[in-house]
Amino acid sequence: MINPVDISIIIPVLNEEDSIEQLTKEISSSLKKLYNWEIIFVDDGSSDDSVAIVNKIIRSDPRVKLIKFYRNYGKADALSEGFSAASGKFIITMDADLQDDPSEIQNLINKLNDGWDMVSGWKKNRNDPLSKRLPSRFFNLVTRFITGINIHDFNCGLKAYKSKVIKTIKVYGGLHRYIPALAKQHGFTITEIVVNHRAREFGQTKYGGARYFHGFFDLLTVSFIGKYFNRPLHFFGLIGSFLFIIGLLINIYLTIGWFQGVWIGNRPILFLGVLMIVVGIQFFSIGLIGEMIVKSGRYKENRIEKVFTHKNINENISD
Repeated sequence: MINPVDISIIIPVLNEEDSIEQLTKEISSSLKKLYNWEIIFVDDGSSDDSVAIVNKIIRSDPRVKLIKFYRNYGKADALSEGFSAASGKFIITMDADLQDDPSEIQNLINKLNDGWDMVSGWKKNRNDPLSKRLPSRFFNLVTRFITGINIHDFNCGLKAYKSKVIKTIKVYGGLHRYIPALAKQHGFTITEIVVNHRAREFGQTKYGGARYFHGFFDLLTVSFIGKYFNRPLHFFGLIGSFLFIIGLLINIYLTIGWFQGVWIGNRPILFLGVLMIVVGIQFFSIGLIGEMIVKSGRYKENRIEKVFTHKNINENISD
C-alpha cells in the first residue's frame, strides 16, 4: 500500500452542526494509517453552531483548521479559500452533510498515484430524490457534450487533486461545478471513479432549482474562457464578419435594384442591411480591443519577469 503524504481535506460548511463531529471522526478513522493530514473546514456564513463545534474539535486535534466567512459567499469562494490554505501534496474536497463517504479517500488517492492529476467521484447509485437526480443527469449530459470531458458527475463534491492543480486554477462564482473543465483547459489529466453515496441524515439541501439556471451561464463562461480568452478576435470577429457580410449582401441586392429604377428609400430591409453592417463592425472592433488588452497583459507580465530577474542578478552580485 502506498502511503500518500500531506493530505489536505477541504470541507465547505453551511449550517451542518449535526454532522460535523461524526464526519471528523470518520475521516480520522479512515486516515489513521496515513500521516501529515489536515482538515480545513471553511464556514460559509453558518447561522447555527457549526463554528462552535469546529472550534471544539480544533482544541482536541490541531490537524483540524477553520476558515470563517462573515457571510455566505458560496461554495466556489469557500473552495478557493480552502485551496489557498491547503498545504498538502494531495487535496481532497468533500461536502459536510455526510453523504460523501470518507472511506473513499484512499481510493481517490490511489487513482492519483496511478498518474492522474485530478480524480472526480461518480455518484453512480445516488441516494437523492428523483427531483434532484433527473435535472442532475441532464446537467451532466449537457456539460459533458460542451466541455468534451467524459465524466458522469461534474457536480460531485468528492474529488481529489494534486496540489499543482488547485494552485493553478481559479474558482469563483459558480465555477466549482466546472473544476474538471478548468483543469482540462490548463492541460491536466482527469478521470473518475465510482464512489459510495449515502442518504442525507441531517438538515436539508442548500441548493434549489435556480442553480441549474445559473449553472448554464457559468458553463458558457467556462467554454468562452477556455476557447477564446487568449484570442477574443476569433469569437467577436467571427460574429462581426457574419453580420457584416449579410448586411453587405442585402445592400448590394438593393443597390442593383436601385440602378434598375426600384425605389429603396422606404424599404425596411435597407435599414436592416445598414444596421447589420454597423453592428458587424462594432463586434469586430470589440475583438480588436480585446486582442490589445490580452497582448498588453502579456507584455506587462514579460516585463515584470525581466525586472525581477534583473533585480535578482543585482542582489547576487552585491552578495
